[in-house]
Amino acid sequence: MARHPASNFDWGDMTPQQLSSLVSAAAVAFGLLVVAYIGWSAAYVVDAHEQAVVLRFGKYHSTQPPGLRFKIPGVDERVLVDMSERSLRLPWGHAERADGWPSPDASRSDEQALILTGDLYAAVVEWNVFWRVIEPEKYIFSFNDQQLEQTLVAVARSTMHRIVGDYSADETLTGKREEIALAALSEMKQALELFNAGIEITDLQLQRVTPPDVVKPSFDQVNASIQEKGQLIYEATRERNSLLPLAHADSDKLIREAEGYASRRLAEAEGETTALLAKYESYKLAPEITRQRMYLETMERVFANGGRKVILDEQLKGLVPLMNLGSPSLPQPSAPTRPNTGSSR
Repeated sequence: MARHPASNFDWGDMTPQQLSSLVSAAAVAFGLLVVAYIGWSAAYVVDAHEQAVVLRFGKYHSTQPPGLRFKIPGVDERVLVDMSERSLRLPWGHAERADGWPSPDASRSDEQALILTGDLYAAVVEWNVFWRVIEPEKYIFSFNDQQLEQTLVAVARSTMHRIVGDYSADETLTGKREEIALAALSEMKQALELFNAGIEITDLQLQRVTPPDVVKPSFDQVNASIQEKGQLIYEATRERNSLLPLAHADSDKLIREAEGYASRRLAEAEGETTALLAKYESYKLAPEITRQRMYLETMERVFANGGRKVILDEQLKGLVPLMNLGSPSLPQPSAPTRPNTGSSR
């Protein structure tokens, strides 16, 4: 029975040239495998939202931006750090989902969200904290993800409790929300700078600020009163704006009339003053004549407005004339006549 040619292969039958070729081919294949492994382990890709921290023998070496990068295999180690903005829903401390809603397994209780206000009332306060990594080389040596989240929650909750404690319940629930958010954001930034963790708080947004369920009906009544107050103020302001132009117009009219009257009276006074001065100058030139003229002018004005006059001659002698002081409709007394003696001539 004949054997297959490959079954009776004998290394001893190979010539030195064949053996050398086989060894060379194996060495080339091994070298290619080594080069491929080195290239595969040395190259890495950094995504657009990441940065890579290169550690050489466990120590920080460099920070690489996004793109295709290379490292020394077995010597360098790369740590990819997400540089995008992230958020935490507080006071529970769970991350927000991509659609903006909290994680479904997060335990939420209004009792955990109660914060004491400055006037010793309680308010349910929920807020979002947005943060991102700004120095990845410090970030990887400071905290792991769990420790960092716990630190952020602790700092955020203590800060919010202190800030809300400086405001009354009415201010917290209504008009001072933006001011509270800005104050809490500033204080959180200062607090996290002390950790030197390479992260930054970018924004803080108040989400839900409501009274507890026990006092919510009363709070709704207060809100209704505030809205009614605002409506009344609006109506009063509108009425004021409609009446104010009319009042200004009347005021301007009265002012113009007063100014006209003042100008007229001033002109009259100046004319009278000028006349008196002219009379005075005439009086200085001829005192007796001026005095007599002024007397006659005065008497003329008096007699012109005095009605009927009766002038008696002071030199009159004889019977005293009588003047009827009664009604002008009464018959006037006739002159006296002598008695009739009955004789005629």
